[in-house]
Amino acid sequence: MISRFPLVELADMEADLRERIGVIAEKSGFVPNIFLALGHRPAELRAFLDQHDALMDRSDGLSKGERELVVVATSGANHCTYCMVAHGAILRVRDRDPYADRVGINPFGTELPPRRRAIVDLALSLTREPELFTQAHIDAAVTAGLSLQEVWDVGAITAFFAMSNRLASMMALRPNDEFANMGR
Repeated sequence: MISRFPLVELADMEADLRERIGVIAEKSGFVPNIFLALGHRPAELRAFLDQHDALMDRSDGLSKGERELVVVATSGANHCTYCMVAHGAILRVRDRDPYADRVGINPFGTELPPRRRAIVDLALSLTREPELFTQAHIDAAVTAGLSLQEVWDVGAITAFFAMSNRLASMMALRPNDEFANMGR
């Protein structure tokens, strides 16, 4: 079972989604299950893709690898297997990051270089106890070398993937097998 909810094959999606996801499938060699699972709600899939791309495809601020690090840490803290596996694979590819799997398994205790530790800690503070988030969290990240724009990026990515993690958990979404060997 890939999901508790209906799946829509790429060929059965609306033309704009078929084209957009087809580009992703061409690059990766497969269609990530998240798109098949969200395909039964086309407007939501479009919004998901738009927000994802706005956050993850930027070339300023955080590097693409650091953006994936936020996703892996957030997903690990939220126990979202799909996102942890999928984005752990992307992190391995983007940065050849030896920390990817460890961050997903234990984002709280994995040793990281100081900048990456600050990024993960900021994401975790928003993921686990957002009601306790204060200026002190921002100050600590800035002291560690993050700009305010980068702090915003960490927060926005964390928030988006909190939603994504919860959807994937609700669906019991299974990661594609292809993710296992990416970047290894």
